[in-house]
Amino acid sequence: MPRLPMLLEAVLGIGTDLELRATLQHIVGTATELIGARYGLLAVADPDSGKLADLFSAGLTPQEHESVLRIPGGSAGLLGVLFRDPRPLRLDDVATDPRALWVPHSDPEQRRFLGVSIRVDTEIFGSLCLTAKESGPFTEEDQALLQVLAAQAGIAIGNARLYGTARQRERWIEGAAAVTTALLTGESAADALMTVAESARALADADAGVVLLPTPEGGMEIVTASTDDDPAGILGTTIAPGAPVLVQLLGGEPVFIEDSATDPRMTTHVRSRFGPSMMLPLQSGGKLIGTLALPRRRGARPYTAEDKLLATQFASQAALALVLADAQHNREQLAVYEDRDRIARDLHDLVVQRLFATEMMLESTRRRAGTTELDELVGRAVDELDSTIQEVRTAIFALQQPPADAPTSVRGSVLRETDGAAALFGFRPSVRFTGPVDTLVNEAVGRRLLAALRGALAAAHRREGMTAMEVEVDAAFRLPDGHGGVRLLVTDDGVREDGVRGTTVTWQAARGDAP
Repeated sequence: MPRLPMLLEAVLGIGTDLELRATLQHIVGTATELIGARYGLLAVADPDSGKLADLFSAGLTPQEHESVLRIPGGSAGLLGVLFRDPRPLRLDDVATDPRALWVPHSDPEQRRFLGVSIRVDTEIFGSLCLTAKESGPFTEEDQALLQVLAAQAGIAIGNARLYGTARQRERWIEGAAAVTTALLTGESAADALMTVAESARALADADAGVVLLPTPEGGMEIVTASTDDDPAGILGTTIAPGAPVLVQLLGGEPVFIEDSATDPRMTTHVRSRFGPSMMLPLQSGGKLIGTLALPRRRGARPYTAEDKLLATQFASQAALALVLADAQHNREQLAVYEDRDRIARDLHDLVVQRLFATEMMLESTRRRAGTTELDELVGRAVDELDSTIQEVRTAIFALQQPPADAPTSVRGSVLRETDGAAALFGFRPSVRFTGPVDTLVNEAVGRRLLAALRGALAAAHRREGMTAMEVEVDAAFRLPDGHGGVRLLVTDDGVREDGVRGTTVTWQAARGDAP
């Protein structure tokens, strides 16, 4: 066999690269050179459907390569025949075989065909085919050489697949670990979902990473989308309750789709943008907390069985990480509340009681004082202590409020308004409450009081030179007619338009329904 040295060199050469796609391209190029053909094709079969999944070529133009990939139904013509029938196929004129769906040229001498199957272990991985032999028809020797090369190619492909699978598993494991670490560092809920979407998209080589969350109506809505393009057309898309794809997801089953644009289970308007897709349930404790979707663009290579397995495992890990992150956030928030309660108790039990005791001592001293000057001095000290006690009690109340929740009480709403004004003023207004404000002031009057407070704060902000402000809400106030009322006093030291320093705004109303 005069070409034996070339065959040995080819056999040695095709096993040197462990990257699968590089190995496949090298195989088809080596076969074309060894046999003396003008065109070479290595077709990869989809193990689930038996259709053409990928194609590597030598000698074809990009347009010819694409025309083979677009063979209707993915049957791949004679290339696909070898997926199902492993016997070698040798033809002098490919155009005479009705199974041929692609002919490179009209010249009969360039339509000679030789094809063999490639096996990896016991599985038919694909087919290796040559056309347009330059020195004449394909011979039995050509066929034997190509079979030997295909057998060696099967070994090289098996090794490359094992290496690729190991590397792919390593990337997914590292990705899952990175996501878990990121989620447990205290990210917000929106950031946590985006971390999952972006990581999964990169690992799966998808065109989008999408997270859907259940809606109150029983459907699912896209709340997070990671794409190269503007995700605005994707966010907010909703899968209606009862959709077939939801039935599978709610049952804890992943959904694998060959073409999102044509699959009847897909009902949203964005499906036309995508082809192969995976929809993976994010569940914990048997409860579906969301869905991770990883679509590829139309015409992209389909997901392999290994892709599906690793993505499903990633989704399980991500769901657990999301639950753990949420639990950690709740624990941290509870710890903050407990610490605030402890501080509030300490202020009440220690500071307020001591201040009150000091105030009583000073009051007793004032009654026994003999001079007017000393009496006034002690009186001012007593008033200052009383104001301090009121402010400490206000601080205690603020500590007991959930910081992220909108206040529902009058007292809480007043504090929230003055806290917001502090950012504008550069200092925090002093706030004092007299009487059981939340008990005596109803909702309607409370709304009017808050409106008056906002107006007073806005007016004060326009005054120059303001360095202090006092806000007092008195629920023990008596109206001129003797009925119980509520009074708001807002006093500041800013300079008015008439040049006078100091302004007091007064608002009052009955404690019942607003008049």
